[in-house]
Amino acid sequence: MSGRPKRQAAGVVLRARQVATPTELLEDAFVAIDGARLREVGQGKPPAGLGRVVELGDVLLAPGFVDLHVHGGGGHDFNRPTPEDAARAAREVARYHARHGTTSLVATTVSDTHEVLLAAVTGIAQVTEPAGSGILGTNLEGPFISRARAGAQYPEALRHPSTGEFSQLLERSRGTLRLITVAPELPGALELVRAAAGAGVVASIGHTNADYTTAAAAFEAGARHVTHLFNAMPPLHHRRPGPAGAALGDPRVSIELICDGVHVHPAVISLVASLAPERLVLVTDAIGPAGAPPGRYHLGPVQVLVSEERSVLADGSGTVAGSVLTMDRAVSFAVNNAGVPLLVALQAASLNPASALGEKRKGRLAPGADADLVVLDPALRTLATVVAGCAVHDPAGLLGALEAAP
Repeated sequence: MSGRPKRQAAGVVLRARQVATPTELLEDAFVAIDGARLREVGQGKPPAGLGRVVELGDVLLAPGFVDLHVHGGGGHDFNRPTPEDAARAAREVARYHARHGTTSLVATTVSDTHEVLLAAVTGIAQVTEPAGSGILGTNLEGPFISRARAGAQYPEALRHPSTGEFSQLLERSRGTLRLITVAPELPGALELVRAAAGAGVVASIGHTNADYTTAAAAFEAGARHVTHLFNAMPPLHHRRPGPAGAALGDPRVSIELICDGVHVHPAVISLVASLAPERLVLVTDAIGPAGAPPGRYHLGPVQVLVSEERSVLADGSGTVAGSVLTMDRAVSFAVNNAGVPLLVALQAASLNPASALGEKRKGRLAPGADADLVVLDPALRTLATVVAGCAVHDPAGLLGALEAAP
């Protein structure tokens, strides 16, 4: 996932115990890959002429995971001082998360200076354009967010929404800016939401102290997403439903949840999955030290303490600072700890986030879709990952018929 694949597989059929389509789990099923696209998905013995058949056995073939909210991983993050640094980090982050089934991600920054954010969107754009890079663009989590609900974001980097600054970032991104988080109660927020929606950028409500009415007004203005529901916002209350209540009640709005057992209780994950399964979007919110040894690290301008299970601010407050989660673990936690049905969890990690971005060929195993998929064992651990028809992670050599990415 460091550049253009040198050659995709032509005429390879992967056969498995289960295949997750957009609508059902097929038993004894197959996926036929032709180049960078899927040719056919079916059940039973594959028809003749589709290509060489690879028997994978007792595994689940699922759509590659699509992570809309990921700050880093493998020791790298996107808040870099130069475009070259940001591009290099994006390649490494995509490579790390591919080992855990993520085939597409939106590189997410934290609040920082205008110059650093310009460098980030410029560098990320460089690696968004090559086919098979695994990068779908940039997600700006801030700087137009509430100081009262800043969470782990650097307070001094926060500022009021500015359509002028947004326009500069959009221009530097060369059309690869995909999401932006805004606190709707701030001056100029609704104007920014309208500007983002008009430019094809998904406006997300988050890091906000807004009440229900203000959040609902943002959705009416064009916001269509909510950043890590329940975290960095007022709690849901039966007399004060707040932004969480507004998001849950609006069928137009997709809903992020961080399923790591730290950010949201399993019972609440189960409740959201029951109320809005087609709008549920699993995200990692992973930071650069995800996959690194425990210790002291940086998240943008702030210091964090990282353990094997969580990341918190190093100031002693105990404030959770992103996560060390991967998407395969998020799916596993949703299924095994929160009781979310397997197909719903897989959709929340692939189809739903792709749909939230308007991506028609990502996050689904269907004819004509991109050949992005993950091979999972019965415990939902990643065994292999395919991006654009190339094996980008296959330590056991299961996919020998597929060309390996360079």
